Amino acid sequence: MDFKLDKSQKEIQKAAWEFARGEFDKEVIIELSKEQKIPEDIIKKSGELGFIGIHYPEDVDGGGMGLLEHILVCETFCRKDSTLGSALMFSGYAAECILRNGDKRLKENFLPQIVEGQLTSTGAFLEPKQGYDLTKISTTAVHDGDDWIINGEKALVPSGNIAGIYVVLCRTETNSAPSTSGMSLILVEAEREGISIAPVGEKLGGRMMPFADITFENVRVPGSNLIGKQGSGYALTQNFFMENRIQIAGQALGTAQGAFERALDYVKQREQFGKKLAQFQITRHKLADMASKIEAARYMTYHAAWCFDNRKIEPQLASMAKLTAARAAMEVSDEAIQLLGGYGYMTEYEVEHFFRDAKQAEIFQGPPAIQKDIIADGIIGKLK
Repeated sequence: MDFKLDKSQKEIQKAAWEFARGEFDKEVIIELSKEQKIPEDIIKKSGELGFIGIHYPEDVDGGGMGLLEHILVCETFCRKDSTLGSALMFSGYAAECILRNGDKRLKENFLPQIVEGQLTSTGAFLEPKQGYDLTKISTTAVHDGDDWIINGEKALVPSGNIAGIYVVLCRTETNSAPSTSGMSLILVEAEREGISIAPVGEKLGGRMMPFADITFENVRVPGSNLIGKQGSGYALTQNFFMENRIQIAGQALGTAQGAFERALDYVKQREQFGKKLAQFQITRHKLADMASKIEAARYMTYHAAWCFDNRKIEPQLASMAKLTAARAAMEVSDEAIQLLGGYGYMTEYEVEHFFRDAKQAEIFQGPPAIQKDIIADGIIGKLK
């Protein structure tokens, strides 16, 4: 099995790196992170150059490539800066639900704007006090003529205060069995009347992608805003989560690589007792362990993305990729801080925010325990 990237994929990596080197300004990133803001001009530039929609088809102005190419861009951006990189690549969060399941009208009306960086999307899936247990959602959508009327609360919605559209998981059938068969996905434009947004405050990591709680009070949307078939929302959401976990693995992979490179540069320059830190065996062994963890995560992540593109993906493989890459990001960024000593704790040296962003990658779309449950379900199967 050949794991080498082809010429086109290498060119994508190179183009993404050149863009990041030219547009990612460290001082600007630090300030915007403090303010929990994202530079809209960079999103638009990224979209115009085809990075955001690289895995979307050409008929909606995308690059016509696959998830693997998207992962390459995500890894490269996060390698340069994990905070801005992840914010750029998740500016179209949950739009894959429209891409994979929406009808022609929804795709034509919204996807080109997302691909071009002109519109931010997000998913409103979780609810207060329910964690990742989507079987208990209470947000409802009921028919009123040709429209849907939506009522309910959604919690921890990524970029909820700046998104132009929400992909909302609603209960559209109250007496269905099992309960998951009574859920649907509905697209809701942010300017609809009856939507209230409450920022949830500062976060540890991913500070350019602020979270918000969203309340829907008698929000009316056209019936044609239904994504996929009525009653299929739970299954479609789980399919999106599977794809998104591979994307998060790409984010974590780039985060680990970025932290590693900064630590490597530091130990090659810093001297103690007349020797470079990189000449001490303990430092060499730490670097060897860090590099090995990153490479293992890279193979797992690329393999999962390739399987997705070739329709050979299983939920447990996506969870394995996320679990492995997020663990590598946490461990590598933690070791990078240790190698830099006191400087590793300082914002100017960057590794501290790589560590914070690694934590977001670890818990976003399900913390390690949830990933292990998914993996175990795939391994064990149904017991008689």
